[in-house]
Amino acid sequence: MMFKKIFTILLIIASTFSYANALKQSEIQEQMTKKIDSVLLVLEKKNLTIPQKGEEIVKIIDEVFDYELMARISLGKETWNSISSEKQKEFTKVFENKLKKSYIEKLELYNDQKVKIIGLKPHNNTRLQLETQLVGKDGNYQINYNFYNKAKGSEQWLIYDVDLVGVSIIQTYRQQFAGLLKEKSFDEMLALLESPNSK
Repeated sequence: MMFKKIFTILLIIASTFSYANALKQSEIQEQMTKKIDSVLLVLEKKNLTIPQKGEEIVKIIDEVFDYELMARISLGKETWNSISSEKQKEFTKVFENKLKKSYIEKLELYNDQKVKIIGLKPHNNTRLQLETQLVGKDGNYQINYNFYNKAKGSEQWLIYDVDLVGVSIIQTYRQQFAGLLKEKSFDEMLALLESPNSK
């Protein structure tokens, strides 16, 4: 249950960044701090319903996360390369919607947690990791955002994965999709993920 709560808070925070505003390395820590603070203020508004909070958060939404790369890694190179570009785009959108749906449905799990920014450090040679900590009544939990530079020769740092208490969200989804693909075709899995009842 606690993992689910932390994952929900992570998704809420994740949905506040903008790909059109890909960050320079020198801006990552400051801009992430501002945006996390903004979304937590929305969540603390007592006069808003959960759907209204979701709408406010969606207004600030979510383009510093590279959903295409996240979808590609989650699906796996072999499966990704085996499908058409149209199917790749469709899967990316379904993957993005799956994340958004998850946090909107679970906004009620938010319980006045705070996020502490620890700092930015090198990660895997050419990548960066922003260390943060979710601080709550039930304890403190590490949430690390992993960035890569989308365009060589220019600074366009985007998030491609998040480590949640030591567990990669992308690898978690990769295991889920790999399990489904053992039993279903890609099209069958895609239809399942597009279902309104899909979790």
